[in-house]
Amino acid sequence: MPKMKSNRGAVKRFRITASGLIKRNKANKSHILTKKSTKRKRNLRQSTMISDGDYKRMKKMIIPSL
Repeated sequence: MPKMKSNRGAVKRFRITASGLIKRNKANKSHILTKKSTKRKRNLRQSTMISDGDYKRMKKMIIPSL
């Protein structure tokens, strides 16, 4: 049976932390920035963890053997 392949798009977008959580960048930071406040744009710079509901699916996409 062939090896399970990871989703390459997901691997480029998400990182697994040392504690096993999955880190992601926030959306809405690429264009139409003039109407967004400076505070909102500054908060979009920080990365965050994915929600609990997405964890199992994302982990399977990044590391399919687990």
